[in-house]
Amino acid sequence: QVQLVESGGGSVQSGGSLRLACAASGYTGSTYCMGWFRQAPGKEREGVAVIDSDGSRSYADSVKGRFTISQDNTKNTVYLQMNSLKPEDTAMYYCAADFAYGYCSVSWWHKAYEYNYWGQGTQVTVSS
Repeated sequence: QVQLVESGGGSVQSGGSLRLACAASGYTGSTYCMGWFRQAPGKEREGVAVIDSDGSRSYADSVKGRFTISQDNTKNTVYLQMNSLKPEDTAMYYCAADFAYGYCSVSWWHKAYEYNYWGQGTQVTVSS
């Protein structure tokens, strides 16, 4: 059974940094699309950044230049380095994974319903 466990959330002031980690277990394949979504109260879940097994990355326009997604295949872990954080980045951040296609398509990577596996979420709060 696939499990995704997030860590690294917390509270930080505007302009600060945080690094999130998502450790995956239970998957024996080698191709995937994994990444991060976030959901603020009263808003829809939105795609933040994803990375696939070939190392291709996609980012939401709102985080380009500030967030970096990376992976450590030896640890089955995906990271999200978040710099220059803004109050509008405040949300619950969720790790997500899809193993059906082995890549993150430009057409659907940001659509939450495309992902079969989710972590429990980690809260990120940015104060002004």
